[in-house]
Amino acid sequence: MVLNAITTRKSVRTYSEKPVSDDDIKSILQAGIMAPSWVNVQPWQFIVVKNQEHKNILSEASGGQKQVSSASAVICCIADMTAWDIPKFSKVMEKQGKNSATREYILASPMLNPSNLGEYETLVRTIEQIPYAIGYMTLRAEELGIGCCIIGALSNELTTKDTNNLISVKEMLGLNDKQILLSLLTLGYEKDHTKTIKSRKDFDEVVSLEKMGVKFT
Repeated sequence: MVLNAITTRKSVRTYSEKPVSDDDIKSILQAGIMAPSWVNVQPWQFIVVKNQEHKNILSEASGGQKQVSSASAVICCIADMTAWDIPKFSKVMEKQGKNSATREYILASPMLNPSNLGEYETLVRTIEQIPYAIGYMTLRAEELGIGCCIIGALSNELTTKDTNNLISVKEMLGLNDKQILLSLLTLGYEKDHTKTIKSRKDFDEVVSLEKMGVKFT
């Protein structure tokens, strides 16, 4: 049950030496691929890293977070602005069954195609999509009994001026200027099981009805 996975999921930062199988990694990735996206553009790329030297480099890029280097595998979640390029975007819509008139309308619309507005707007729309896929992957990992941790604090074009570290990571992953390493998802089996404890704001503190501050119930 999805609700059960949502309730029991937690961030796991210490892993046993048991490896996560390629079949399970693929299943987790397939869940991410099934996530919704803005006009189905699917502006993401996922790079699986298992090589220890490469995991160490990613750990350094995340400020030395140990779960990155000790994970069985790390999924690098890439915000791919090239997905909005006309040939790629058109191909996705054509595969979906949209006719040429509909495709042309969407491509020309500033509301549906942010690349018409500029690089910043395209970046914002692209970044907006990635958490959907990450959320799906974390829930699939939970269903499979695999621990994971989302790493958002890392060196990239949005967070650092350490160009040496940034360049080395981008070269290692084979990324171009329009592809940004936005998050890491570490995968592994929990070393010492701990009970899930979730601390969240009260319902009425974050939910309103019709207008901010009006209680839903």
